[in-house]
Amino acid sequence: MFKKVLSLCLAALMVLGCLAAFASCGSKERLGESAELLPRETIASTVTVPSDFKIGLITLHDEQSTYDKNFIDAFKSVTKAMGIADENAIVVSNIPESEACYNTAVDLVGRGCKVIFADSFGHEEHLLRAAKEYPNVQFCHATGTTAHTENLANFHNAFASIYEGRYLAGIVAGLKLNEMIANGKITADQAVMGYVGAFTYAEVVSGLTSFYLGAKSVCPSVTMKVRYTGSWYDQAAEQEAANALIKKDKCVLISQHADSLGAPKACQKAKVPNVSYNGSTYSAGKDTWMVSSAINWAPYFQYIIEQTVKGEAIVTDWTGTIANNAVVLSGLNQDVVAEGTKAALDTAIAALKAGTLHVFDTSKFTKDGATLTSYLADVDTDAAFTPDTNVISDGYFHESEYRSAPYFDINIDGITYLNTAF
Repeated sequence: MFKKVLSLCLAALMVLGCLAAFASCGSKERLGESAELLPRETIASTVTVPSDFKIGLITLHDEQSTYDKNFIDAFKSVTKAMGIADENAIVVSNIPESEACYNTAVDLVGRGCKVIFADSFGHEEHLLRAAKEYPNVQFCHATGTTAHTENLANFHNAFASIYEGRYLAGIVAGLKLNEMIANGKITADQAVMGYVGAFTYAEVVSGLTSFYLGAKSVCPSVTMKVRYTGSWYDQAAEQEAANALIKKDKCVLISQHADSLGAPKACQKAKVPNVSYNGSTYSAGKDTWMVSSAINWAPYFQYIIEQTVKGEAIVTDWTGTIANNAVVLSGLNQDVVAEGTKAALDTAIAALKAGTLHVFDTSKFTKDGATLTSYLADVDTDAAFTPDTNVISDGYFHESEYRSAPYFDINIDGITYLNTAF
């Protein structure tokens, strides 16, 4: 009897072992997020910062916003690396685009800051007002447009050629669409991407267009639909826009220029591939997120600290690039991206660095069916936003070369704007 029970037990164990082996063979090993493709470089400086040196950072939101977190993280990494004490590296968050920005800047002057940086477009006029009143303090502003026309020695704008990073992210999206077509999940004419944008500003249009052109460079049938939220950070609105793009507008892949996790979370729930912005959102979408591009603000923070400490001028309009590590690209979610994605990105990155690839090559897009040979952009901004500078030459649109902030505002063929009230 004992032998019979023992043999039955052994048989059961063998069956369980076989089932476990079968399950193991049938399940795909998760690979997770790869190393960054364009990583943030280690911060090293030969400039000795005085122990009493203070710098202030004004942010529109706090670290819950991917946009503001990107600035805060860079700011803290640089000040720490350069030996600036925590109490001398002052971050003031949740400052609206109003007189509150001016009041905050004045307070930071009173606290002894030698450099003050604000991170949102609408902060500019208020920071400029403070700059005019305190000529011995340096005021630096992200995404602004007026420093090169104001000509103040202590007021500066900065941005980066993030359109190159978004173009690379678009390649990731386009290759995923190709995979979906090859696998029979969609047809070529169903390769429709959705894009959640904050406002109709040139900064957003430039970014979404470069993303689209990156996708189109590898997936010729792709089209894109855009929904705006009217806010830089509104998780509910961003999630609602993403859901509308997926369910109503039949978009099979989503990207964004908005600052919350609303869109990535909507994509994770709907199992729709997602490309984010300002840093990896892998933790919010392990089954759907693919890649993220971002501006790395660390090189600029290091630069303005060093120049101020040395008593040397800060350039009026600074444009960061891939070459100076101001444009970065996260790792790839190896469980979602299409095969061959890294190789395609490596090729494109090399071409961008070599200057042989231009994102806004006018032979690659049309406007109302025509190829553009010239275009007057609003570079020297006035109250009426009057176009003043021809920015097309040598066969491409020269984005962020005449000033740092983007001025590409062309609605090209292939992109449909579903709401433009913002």
